[in-house]
Amino acid sequence: MLDIILLTIITVAFSLWTREFFLARLKRRQADYARLSNELKVMQELKENLNLENNLLDKDFNDTLTFFELTKDICTSLDEDNVFTIFSKNLKKYISVGDCRYLKDSADLIKYKDYLILPLHLEPDKVGGYLAVDRILDADKEKLAILAQQLLIGLRRAQLYRKVQELTLTDSLTNTYCRRYFLERFNEELKRSKKHKLSLTFLMLDIDNFKQFNDRYGHLVGDAILRQITKTITLAVRQIDFIGRYGGEEIAIVLSETNKEQANFAAERIRQSIANQLIKVYDEELKVTVSIGGSIFPDNALNMQDLIESADRALYLAKESGKNKVCFSPV
Repeated sequence: MLDIILLTIITVAFSLWTREFFLARLKRRQADYARLSNELKVMQELKENLNLENNLLDKDFNDTLTFFELTKDICTSLDEDNVFTIFSKNLKKYISVGDCRYLKDSADLIKYKDYLILPLHLEPDKVGGYLAVDRILDADKEKLAILAQQLLIGLRRAQLYRKVQELTLTDSLTNTYCRRYFLERFNEELKRSKKHKLSLTFLMLDIDNFKQFNDRYGHLVGDAILRQITKTITLAVRQIDFIGRYGGEEIAIVLSETNKEQANFAAERIRQSIANQLIKVYDEELKVTVSIGGSIFPDNALNMQDLIESADRALYLAKESGKNKVCFSPV
């Protein structure tokens, strides 16, 4: 009997221990499950955030690629109007927009008062034009502002190129062609004359006694004389003719499609226009004369260098025979 009671006690005790063991194990499993569920929830949130960030990165990448492609296309041209043409042609690939205009003058804004207007600062603190668009969605306005910056890059690049070209093509003092570009134009005009069997005249003009003016009145007066004389020459020649500062006080002129008789008339008109005017410089009133030497294609030479040398010899002859004269190289 005692054995049965003892066995019963042991059995009950073992059952209670087993129950407690499995309850404890169940609680641990439940805690683990809750922890894992919480970690899963956190991981899912992280995944959603990563997906969101990935989508934003994809959008940023695609936008950046869009801007790069647009900028690359725009920068294929160095002409302001052509830059805008490329921009407007590509704009509708990226946003929904109706008409698009590049306005250079603020006076034109009144014509497009119903358009969305974006000022374009081509120079710091200075509006150099306006981008005007209509029928644009509100959702696309922010992207348009960013795209307009790409247009601005292209316009600034074209404007800078134009300014550099102007600086390299013209002489800053006389505002005529610099020697290098003048010779390029001269060579091109000579080729055209050869191709079409046209005559051409090259004139070399030198200011008489220019060193004396500089020594007596100073270089500022000498510079003013040069500016006035080149202005007089510009008014005396045709639009198809061109002028360059050859060096110092020497001015070179090409008269297109001009024979010796016509060239002599043109050169005399230039000489007389200068001789007859009173040049006012600061407090001085000066009379200035010039000597001119000329050569004719094809009469005197067939290439540019020989024409220049031939005109230079004629200029020397004009100087030696009393100055304020026009001399042409003999045939």
